[in-house]
Amino acid sequence: MVSAASARRREELRDFLRSRREGIGPGEVGLPAAGRRRTPGLRREEVAMLAGVGVSWYTWLEQGRDITVSGEVLDAVASVLRLSEVERAHLYVLAGLNPPVAGGSAVDVTAEIRAVLDGWERGPAIVRDRYWNILAFNGIAGRVFGCEDGEPHNCLVTFFTSRRYRELPEVWAEAAPGVVAAYRADAALVPHDIEFRRVASELAASEPEFAELWERHEVGAPLQAVNALRHPEVGDLYFDATTLTVADHPNWSLVLYNPRPETDTAQRLAGLPRLRLTESA
Repeated sequence: MVSAASARRREELRDFLRSRREGIGPGEVGLPAAGRRRTPGLRREEVAMLAGVGVSWYTWLEQGRDITVSGEVLDAVASVLRLSEVERAHLYVLAGLNPPVAGGSAVDVTAEIRAVLDGWERGPAIVRDRYWNILAFNGIAGRVFGCEDGEPHNCLVTFFTSRRYRELPEVWAEAAPGVVAAYRADAALVPHDIEFRRVASELAASEPEFAELWERHEVGAPLQAVNALRHPEVGDLYFDATTLTVADHPNWSLVLYNPRPETDTAQRLAGLPRLRLTESA
């Protein structure tokens, strides 16, 4: 028995595909526009031909019938209908599939996001990409994490290789399994993305502790764990880290660090020169 929610989703699929098909002229996809057309836009058989699928199958898809669909076929239809990334994800949802994770982008961090970073004066703030590479940071983060050296920084690699973290061994050892599990969970969203494998393979080759944790194949969401490090100038710092998704770029995360209340971290931060940096790392 078809549920009311499933029936409604299929209705939305029918209306969505029809509206996008009718909004594209034959000339836009290289077809002759000659001849009288009873409806605007492309015909169903034209969409099917351009997408490389059967006419009956596409007709059933647009009618919202209960048929088997694949991501590859939906991508072909999305390409013919010139769907945006958001529209393509919407098509996946309406067809009953998990939407693809947004791809990487070379888009620069916007002035609005940089303003958010600069406005976070309680502690460090960073923007990182899906691989945990730091894209931008505020001045406090530059001094606390050492990002102001102009070199690329990856949060996973830094956690395992930086003396600032490793000089608090008990806190580090408690947090390490969760850090690795969160990275593996992110990598699992795009299993064919070789960049995740490259980062993990290179780190495993140089850091046996990471290799051992990575081989556990544990996965988990980022935890509200204590982020602790020993700064060479002001000593031990403890933060509560909150990770937020950037709406316009869902493969980016905004991480905000609050000084842990029961520590003297806020007072120690006050001893650091606050350079207003929001440079790409």
